Amino acid sequence: MRRQLLPLILITIGFSSFSQPWSDRVQALLDQMTLKEKVGQMTQVTVDMICNGEPYAIPVPFETDPEKVNKAVVEYGVGSILNVPSNNYPGVDAYRNLISEIQDAAGSTRLKIPVLYGLDHIHGVSYIKGGTLFPQPLAQACTWSKELVEQMGKITAYESRAAGVPWSFSPAMDIGRNPEWPRLWESFGEDVLMNKVMGSAMLKGFQGDNPADKDKIAACLKHFTGYGMPLSGKDRTPAWIPERYLREYYLPQYQEAINNGAITIMVNSGEINGIPTHADKHLLTDILRDEMGFKGLLVTDWQDIHYLYDRHHIAGDLKEAVKLAVEAGIDMSMTPVTYDFADLLIELVKEGTISESRIDLSAGRILMVKEALGLFDRTIDPLADFSAFGSDAHQQVSLEAAVESVVLLKNERTCYLFPNRLKCWLPDRWQTVKVP
Repeated sequence: MRRQLLPLILITIGFSSFSQPWSDRVQALLDQMTLKEKVGQMTQVTVDMICNGEPYAIPVPFETDPEKVNKAVVEYGVGSILNVPSNNYPGVDAYRNLISEIQDAAGSTRLKIPVLYGLDHIHGVSYIKGGTLFPQPLAQACTWSKELVEQMGKITAYESRAAGVPWSFSPAMDIGRNPEWPRLWESFGEDVLMNKVMGSAMLKGFQGDNPADKDKIAACLKHFTGYGMPLSGKDRTPAWIPERYLREYYLPQYQEAINNGAITIMVNSGEINGIPTHADKHLLTDILRDEMGFKGLLVTDWQDIHYLYDRHHIAGDLKEAVKLAVEAGIDMSMTPVTYDFADLLIELVKEGTISESRIDLSAGRILMVKEALGLFDRTIDPLADFSAFGSDAHQQVSLEAAVESVVLLKNERTCYLFPNRLKCWLPDRWQTVKVP
């Protein structure tokens, strides 16, 4: 007699900061928005697009270009801007000036919808000069202290908001099961429980009980999912993960964070079992939305909708790539150096390929994140409210984390390969072995 197999984990519908239908304010905005304005909310570009100079070659010091700011924020109405200007690392004042200029431009538009600014603050405010840095997440996990990880998250949120940045693309919750994976340092390691505990601690430090508080930011869980198990070991390359294995090892940590209120998630740049993740409706909608109960914003990684066409080769052109990604469940496209996503998505809706109600769903989710962060009420708080930015007290926490993360290893048999010989340390002596 065949025995029915039970699921390896129980997927529960978690309570998040969002509920649908929308809040009255979000619904009122959606009712007034044109198709172009909704699609604009779904578009994210890099800050290079509003600076003098070409992307990846912004002069030092950087300067914004008023015409480019107008094109991005007013003409296209982009929902989000990310990153630092090329290799510039501005200080708090420079970021505050930059973001104030962006939000002033947004305030001049018809509906005055603020722009959501994001940075990769995965180990402290690594893109703000003078801010506090912490050990990388892998080392944070080595502290075995969720309280310390939460404290690091709180300081990161505080110092991000000091610069006017309300969104961090962190924590990375990709369990690193392939030791050759070059971004292992960005995760909390190979253990599911460790990722659940530390990821949720970082989430709590970032968002607290209310992401709208002036010292809190939105977390972004990444990279959903299976990113840390590339078959080749190389970044952004295919993974082969049976769904039962996926459910046991690659979903539980995300479920935990969703249940604890995570409001944004970034998608895996690679592919799983031959399906590019950005085009995988089963994973992004059937599992993440319908089973796991995620109601927040789902953003792509860098240029990954383009890659559906020119790297994965599953789309005949970029327009088809946009269609596949949006139908799979993507809300916001990290384009990031063109506006073609917005232009092509408008074409797809006007020709009837994608319904405007589908666009409403993504635009609503994005607006709800902005509402949850309090951006409709204020986009930046006085710098005087953040006197502890880069303070000795914050640096002391960094030192404590560094000390607590130290790991001592006992090598029972260490070997070094030299020309024609292998030299190994045995428990009490060196032994040399000739190699043919």
